[in-house]
Amino acid sequence: MKIAMMGSGGVGGFIGGRLAHAGYDVSFVARGAHLAAMRERGLVIESQAHGDVRIPSVRATDDPASIGPVDVIILSVKLWDTESAIRQMKPMLNPGTGVLSLQNGVIKDELLRRELGEAPVIGGVCYVATTIARPGVILQTGPMQRVVIGEYDGHPSERARLLHEALLKAGITAELSGDVRRAIWEKYAFLVGISATTTAMRATIGPIRKNPRTRAFLLEIFREVVAVGRAQGIALPADYADACLARADGLPDDMVASMAHDLQRGNRLEVEWLSGGVVQLGAVAGVPTPANRAAWDILALYAEGGQPA
Repeated sequence: MKIAMMGSGGVGGFIGGRLAHAGYDVSFVARGAHLAAMRERGLVIESQAHGDVRIPSVRATDDPASIGPVDVIILSVKLWDTESAIRQMKPMLNPGTGVLSLQNGVIKDELLRRELGEAPVIGGVCYVATTIARPGVILQTGPMQRVVIGEYDGHPSERARLLHEALLKAGITAELSGDVRRAIWEKYAFLVGISATTTAMRATIGPIRKNPRTRAFLLEIFREVVAVGRAQGIALPADYADACLARADGLPDDMVASMAHDLQRGNRLEVEWLSGGVVQLGAVAGVPTPANRAAWDILALYAEGGQPA
């Protein structure tokens, strides 16, 4: 199986690095200092939970066309780069190529379908806490490394089976889902709540869940996402927001979402697709989303990165 990682940051570098370490033919699309380091020294994954992984030599490029057709493209760029990445990845597609997005949000696959059609798109969601610690080095900051994939029609396919097998061989907890749309919304509900609160409140999850008012706000964020999903026909349990809050209670006190890290670094934020996405989908479905609207509005001045003028 020939695999291309379209985006080689925290998620793409981690998943691709584990697959390459397991012996799979993996090409990495990257840029800047990270690309230069990968070309010179390969790729390192640092993990206290699972041990370090070193791949001394990797195939890395900033030109997807130079890779040629592949069996699977795993897309993990930031959401605002999606349309540009889709255009760049087209030379890697052949009629049988599968495209798996491990990006955040729930509209990612709609963007893929709009440009590529239905056939290539494999549904998927990734649970892993990673970041680029320094060029050529991916740091895994927690023990979880789980990927759920599946075809949108619910039927098993050979390409999904082979990718599932590859992920398992790479040491990643992988699941084949018969309802991948629900799996994506399950992560979306949780991620939106954690991202909105830890970023807008400039605080770790510990104090947010301990304070009665901020805890109630977090729960309301969860409830709105679940209500919007259920209005769209997603089979989320009516009490799924409570399950999200219980899960948040199990996080380390010092945990913050990746969007909070982006805010601290002056990077662009994915808030338009997270809380903003809930507001926009809620408007279409006729579901009120005032808590997510508040988070989106609070972060509006920082959404494009940097400091407000």
